[in-house]
Amino acid sequence: MSAHHNDPNVIRDLLHTPATWAVVGLGDNPDRTAYRVSLWLQRELGIRLVPVHPSAAKVHGATGYKTLTDIPDGTVVKVVDCFVNSERVGAVVDEAIAERERLGIEALWLQLGVIDEEAAARAEGAGLAVVMDTCPKIEYPRIQPGDGSSAVTD
Repeated sequence: MSAHHNDPNVIRDLLHTPATWAVVGLGDNPDRTAYRVSLWLQRELGIRLVPVHPSAAKVHGATGYKTLTDIPDGTVVKVVDCFVNSERVGAVVDEAIAERERLGIEALWLQLGVIDEEAAARAEGAGLAVVMDTCPKIEYPRIQPGDGSSAVTD
């Protein structure tokens, strides 16, 4: 199996298209990275959040759910953003694959330090785009218009 490579066009699309993101691992602790990054997504990019955490806490004004499966029918979630450790992300990926059609999931974002090549391959095999081992706050400045990503290099 070859190593996963993030597609800059996928990253650009995800960060420039207002949508709903389910943020797995987002609880109400303001000291956690998930809390701060999700607030940035909401305020700076206009992302609608669906917190997913065992506590099912309301975060940034959004109702929380214990699992992706608990998110109500009729909710469209474009991206599942994973703030869980690498050892646990495979189960989240499998749940996202299982809920893909019901929730309209198109992509998985595995946060900085979250790496699972096999889970990424399963997701891609199921038709989901995957971004792995990076953070939207890191990628956003890199993918602004004029970043040269579409330049002809031949």
